[in-house]
Parts: sequence; structure tokens; C-alpha cells
Amino acid sequence: MRSLLVAILFAVACSGPAPRPAAPPVSAPASAAPMGALSEAEFKALHAPPTTGTAPARTGELVELGTTKAYLSVPAGQGPFPAIVVIHEWWGKNEHIEHWADRLASAGWAAIAVDLYDGKVATTRDDALAYLKSVDDTKAAAVIDAALTYVATDPRIRATKRAVIGWCFGGGWSFRTALAHPELDGAIIYYGGIETDPQKLAAIRARVLGVFATKDKGIPNEQVDQLEAGLKQAGVRAEILRYDAEHAFANPSNPIYDEVDAADAWQHVLVFLRELAGVSSAG
Repeated sequence: MRSLLVAILFAVACSGPAPRPAAPPVSAPASAAPMGALSEAEFKALHAPPTTGTAPARTGELVELGTTKAYLSVPAGQGPFPAIVVIHEWWGKNEHIEHWADRLASAGWAAIAVDLYDGKVATTRDDALAYLKSVDDTKAAAVIDAALTYVATDPRIRATKRAVIGWCFGGGWSFRTALAHPELDGAIIYYGGIETDPQKLAAIRARVLGVFATKDKGIPNEQVDQLEAGLKQAGVRAEILRYDAEHAFANPSNPIYDEVDAADAWQHVLVFLRELAGVSSAG
């Protein structure tokens, strides 16, 4: 179980109003599948304010993943595809995270959004903290491992490359997954808990893209400095981005959302994923 200290860190870092509970995913016809990577404005349009009605339809589906359900979004066309495991914020696998999976699929990556909360979705900070503190590390790691296996073996995907992405709580798990899986090709960490010891960082073989906010109270700039230095010393190929923004600035369902910085970070993510997949950044 995650320590109380780590839980308190996330409680500080992940503060902000709760998003709406997730509506059931709605499968779209094949003709409705995205044909190109969604822009920041298009992605923002998917996230109605938390006080409004039903969110737009999603294009993926729920799949069985061991004892849990995951949300899978696959690009249009025939595989194999590169694949990415999507790890939710402390709110849980809500509609915002499922929209992220659809967005990544629009960029050509099969995306599987895992659920580390056993189907629970928080709507208050108290619930989010309680769910985070109840996570069993061994079980959570097993869910992520199962997702990595799923995308490698599912006949629709047969992943050519594998990566992970997460935000806040999920960003920490994205980092931990890169440490535990040297076979990974890439890891994207949005303002998540990090390791700074170069000896431990040397276990990472994946390329790393870190997205951080200079006003983040939970992950101070000094710690990001140590991360950047540690990755360099460990010989990890990494890019660390910093934005003059608050924690969770890339979440359109959060009032502190910063569209300009989120759009810039997304463009870096696109370049990162294209390079991982062996596609020209101009393509």
C-alpha cells in the first residue's frame, strides 16, 4: 500500500475541483474514427465543464484486463500499431482519461487506459485521497504489466513499440513502470512523483519525456533539477519540459487548465511518439 507520506504529497499536488463522474463509453462507427491527431482546441472541446451535462461520445471500448476493466482505443486501419498504456490521475479512470486514450489513438497509437482503483471514480478530493491510499502497489503493478502484455499480444494491435503515459498519480506510476520495465520504448510523465538517484535511474532503457509545472507545490523545481541531472548522469535519453503553470495544467476539466502550455506540451508529446514509432516528425 502506498505510504501516507506519498498520499499526502499527491493530496497537495493534485488539488483542484473534481471532474464529473464518467459516462459509459459509446462506440463510434468505424467511419467516425479520428483520421489525424487532435489539436489542443479539438481536445479541449471534448471536456465540457464539470457542472454541465453528458460528455461527448468516446470511440473506444471496455475490455477485460485480468480482474479489472480497461478502456481500449485503437487507431483506424489495420495493425500492427505502436501502443501506449494510459495511467489515470488520482480521480480514477474517468471520461477525461478515456478521452486521452482516444486522443492518443488519433495520433496512431493503440491506447489502453488502465484502472488502478477497481472501478471507483472519485468526485471529491476526500474520495480521491482515500482511493489513492487504498491502492496496493503489487496489484497496481500487475494491472500495468497485464496491459503491456495485452497490447503486445492482441491481434488488433501486436504492438511494434510500447510506451506509458500518466498524470499526477499516474505520472508517478508511469515513471515507476519505466524503472521496472527496461524493455519499454518510451515513458511520458506529466507532473508525477519521480526518482532522482542516478544509480536507480540507470535501470531505465526507455526514452523519457517529462512535463512539469514551475508552480507545482508537490514537485518543487529543485526536485526536477535533480531529476534532469540524474537522468543525464545515468545516460537516460530524456527531455524535461517546464511550464510556468500549476499542477494539472494540461487537464481541460480543471479550472487551472492552461491551454497554451497544454498545447505546447501536446506538440512535444506528438514529436516524441512519432520518433518512437519511427515516423518523421513532419509526417
